[in-house]
Amino acid sequence: MTPDTLDVPKHVAELRAAQPDWEALGVRGRVRWVRRYADWLLDNADRITEILASEGGKPLVEAKIEFAVPVDIIKYYARNAEKYLRPNHPAPPNLLNRAKRVTVTHRPYPVVAVITPWNFPLGLSLMDSIPALLAGAAVVVKPAPATPGAVRAAVEGWAEIGAPPVFSVIAEGDDAGRALVEEADYIQFTGSTEVGRKIAQRCGERLIPYGLELGGKDPAIVLADADLDHAARGIAWGALANAGQMCTSVERVYVLDTVHDEFLAKLTAHVRGLRRDSDVGPLVTEDQFALVSGQLDDARAAGARVMVGGGTDPERRWIEPTVLAEVDSTMACVCAETFGPLIPVIRVSSEDEAVAAANATDYGLSASIWTSDRRHGAHLAARLEAGAVNINDAHANIFYFTAPMDGWKNSGMGGRLGGAAGILKYTRPQTVTKPRVSVSYQRHLLWYPYTRKRTELVGRLLRALAATGRRRLG
Repeated sequence: MTPDTLDVPKHVAELRAAQPDWEALGVRGRVRWVRRYADWLLDNADRITEILASEGGKPLVEAKIEFAVPVDIIKYYARNAEKYLRPNHPAPPNLLNRAKRVTVTHRPYPVVAVITPWNFPLGLSLMDSIPALLAGAAVVVKPAPATPGAVRAAVEGWAEIGAPPVFSVIAEGDDAGRALVEEADYIQFTGSTEVGRKIAQRCGERLIPYGLELGGKDPAIVLADADLDHAARGIAWGALANAGQMCTSVERVYVLDTVHDEFLAKLTAHVRGLRRDSDVGPLVTEDQFALVSGQLDDARAAGARVMVGGGTDPERRWIEPTVLAEVDSTMACVCAETFGPLIPVIRVSSEDEAVAAANATDYGLSASIWTSDRRHGAHLAARLEAGAVNINDAHANIFYFTAPMDGWKNSGMGGRLGGAAGILKYTRPQTVTKPRVSVSYQRHLLWYPYTRKRTELVGRLLRALAATGRRRLG
């Protein structure tokens, strides 16, 4: 039974009590359970993806992608967890330290709370939970109230395979999320910058660590030498996948003046051919529909030209995929996060103008550059203030598990994935020193009593170790 808000402290206490045995299994033991869980997920794929698609209004293909990515992450981290968590032995920094052997191990935070939004409820829940479980932590997932079904169905599989009771779900409201922030030992949150800032403040007061993946206002820059057909199709998918409800969605497109009109025509033609529901579904919540439709109305009132789309269906929370031209930086669709199927296209006269406009935001999650000169694209990427830059693609970094997904500025802190970093973030390093040879207390130079002779000897020795050249002689 899913616990209610009042049960959260008790529920976390139960997870904390079960966690030591889970950690004691060792990495190999935990990997065996996680691989069995991946098999269960695959055996129940159709049922879970159907819930996912119906609950959020996703096209079935997008629900299948959302299901597949975390299963692939399970495969990746199960294959590499032992290597990433293996104890290491740092080399001694000087001769004096050669008398010690040092071992650094990685001990998990006991209980990790994974708090996820409604846009990718299953994908985000599992891709954050699995590395934490493999690290040896117990994990409780708190999905958004609007989309709990697929997450609940997936997490229930953990108990069905008979795994240790260290993975659970609390599918309740905001009060449950606040309670988890008070009780858990590590908070992994994906959502709005506003809520993320509050979580960071409370975690700071509690002196517990956290990871935040927050909002975005991701720009695309189309250079004069870009393959415009490729750019139009890639940007359309980058802006409209999941109905634009992705933190990494393309929300601003800056196009060099010399190719602006041609690109705009190609983008408009491609978006016009997209099909309702099978390509682009509705928005998940009424609040999000109101926000996006409000930005659309604001743009129209301010003089933006609707090239294609612009229609709405409030009953189904549907907004047609919409391309907007003649927009400027004062319009909400350009300066505020949208999280919906609007594509504002802005004409720029130079690459410098495009870079300056792309960076003129409080967000810095990802960006894309479209060019036939990949070397120049990489040079331009170094000027963008974003945690990831995709050249001639969109969302590509999300699928590259060995690379970190870190937001800059107001887009987050702590990130996710990144190979070893994606699992080590859920652990605390513990350093253990032991002597290579036994030294009696009488011969230990740094222990009491401090005598004049010993002080002079220690001083000469430490100076010799720290100084260079003639300065060693003092």
